[in-house]
Amino acid sequence: MASQPASDGDQLNPPSLVHLAAGAIRKMILSGELGPGERLIELSLTERLGISRPPLREAMRLLEQEGLIVVQPRRGATVATLTDQDVYEILTLRSALERTAIELGVPVRVPARLTACRAALERMEESARAEDRARLVESGYAFHASIVALAGHRRINEIYASLHRQLLLCMARNLFVRERYYEDLDVHVARHRHLFDLIEAGDPERVLAELAVHGERSFSQR
Repeated sequence: MASQPASDGDQLNPPSLVHLAAGAIRKMILSGELGPGERLIELSLTERLGISRPPLREAMRLLEQEGLIVVQPRRGATVATLTDQDVYEILTLRSALERTAIELGVPVRVPARLTACRAALERMEESARAEDRARLVESGYAFHASIVALAGHRRINEIYASLHRQLLLCMARNLFVRERYYEDLDVHVARHRHLFDLIEAGDPERVLAELAVHGERSFSQR
C-alpha cells in the first residue's frame, strides 16, 4: 500500500538561517571561543557564517533574549559577563535546589527519572570524546537538571529552568578554567559519572557529600 504524503501539519520545518546563525554563535560562546566581554564584530561574523547582516542581527537579538550577549547602543554586542557576585548567587541557588531535590528524590522511586540522568550523562561522554565543548556544557546542564527532576517537584524544576542560560555561562566558565589548569574533558565527565553512580546506589547522604565538592573549586571563592 502506497504511503500517504505528509500533511502540512506533519511536516518539519528546517531551521531558519537566523536560528542556524544563533546556534553557531551560541556554540562559540559556550565552547569558550568567544570569551566574556568579547565584542561580536558583525563584519567578521557575516563573513565567517556566510550570511548577510539582517539575519545576523536577528540571531543576535535571540541571543540577547537568552542572556548570552549584551547589546548596547553605539557600542554593539558583547558576550555577557558574570561578576563574581553573579556566580556566587547563581551557584548557591543551584546548590540549594539540588540538595533539596536529592533529599526528596533519592533513593529514586521512578525509574524513568534515573533513565533521563543516564541519557544526559551519555551525551556528556559522547561530547567529551568528540571534544565538543559547547555540547558538553549543554549536556552538563541537562544532567544537573535531570538530578533536580528526581524530586518530581514541578516548582523546583521551574525555578531551575529559569536559571538555564545563566547556568550555561557559569558552566562554560567552569569548564574553561578546569581544563586550562587541572582537569581534562575525560576527568570532567568522570566526576559526573561518579555522582550518577552514587545516585543510582540510592544513598542520599553520600550524594549530598559529593555535591558539596562537585565542581565548585574553580568558581569564585567566598
